[in-house]
Amino acid sequence: MPREFWKSSGYHLVERNDRGWLSVTPDLLRAYYTRPEIHPVDESCETEHQVFDRIMADPFAPVEDAVLAAIVDPDAAENYRIILAFRDHLVSSGTVEAAYRGFFSDVSVKIPPVFVDQMANLILRNVMRNVPDAMRVRAAEILFREQAVTTQDEQLMLADAEIVETYSDTAGFGGLGALLVETGTPMREVSLDILNDDNKDMYWERSDRFDTAVDFRFTQPALDAFCRVMEAWISHFTDLTVRIQPVQSIKDERWVWHIGLDSEATRILNGLYQGEAVDEAYLSRIVALFRMEIEDRRQVIPAVQGRPVWLGMAMSADNKLKMKPQNLLTNLPLTQVQ
Repeated sequence: MPREFWKSSGYHLVERNDRGWLSVTPDLLRAYYTRPEIHPVDESCETEHQVFDRIMADPFAPVEDAVLAAIVDPDAAENYRIILAFRDHLVSSGTVEAAYRGFFSDVSVKIPPVFVDQMANLILRNVMRNVPDAMRVRAAEILFREQAVTTQDEQLMLADAEIVETYSDTAGFGGLGALLVETGTPMREVSLDILNDDNKDMYWERSDRFDTAVDFRFTQPALDAFCRVMEAWISHFTDLTVRIQPVQSIKDERWVWHIGLDSEATRILNGLYQGEAVDEAYLSRIVALFRMEIEDRRQVIPAVQGRPVWLGMAMSADNKLKMKPQNLLTNLPLTQVQ
């Protein structure tokens, strides 16, 4: 039976259409309107209260810019402009998935990065809805939540960056706490367990706390689980079947295509591809490398047919990993946009 997880994603507020994508519903829009940046406070002017009441009653109701200009607080007025532009993009796109893709193809659409992450969270909740493996669901967090990376004694641990930064004491962290202290990461008391095949089912009851860590070393279950997540993410958007496997290095004399899964990896892979001498300090930031093969060669541009696509992810100078899952959609070597 499917397990419940990520209740905070808003999955209960949407509906799946015939394609399996998420339709934009009034309840989903209301959830955005009740964010602290939008919800009026006692000191808010009458116009602001009227606008809020109007869109809560009818989430699709148009709001003229002249009305927003009448809001006394200019910051509040700008917040409404942002949320309503976001609303209009969602509605015109029809589904959350189409809206998500649209953000990376239409430069005129501007939204806060936190909204992009929230949409990825919601879409992944849909993608992972029937996945029984808690390790795979935890690995999916990497696509929408920044990770703190710890490397010590040949370990490679990923933990939620927000959780790690929020806490400043080592109590409750066990062995991971000692590693994070040695790398200078501040913490305070919190229970943060390292998932493995024996204890991974603990994840289900605490999925919304984002307080579990994973061992991301080569051959470890979390790395394989992450590959399956990326395959499912690509398939959900494109209907393509791809096979992704971790590798320890890129050895390819006919290297023709690569995708950086974050800004750091993009810069490193671009340098390697162009034959530049990449500093060892940058190479040491690589967290994982992958080989991807697209099953249907007819949908691949001729130069890449029969060749692997190399993927890489890397941490920043402050040991953070901020993945850009949209790169797996926008940078595929396909003959046409899926």
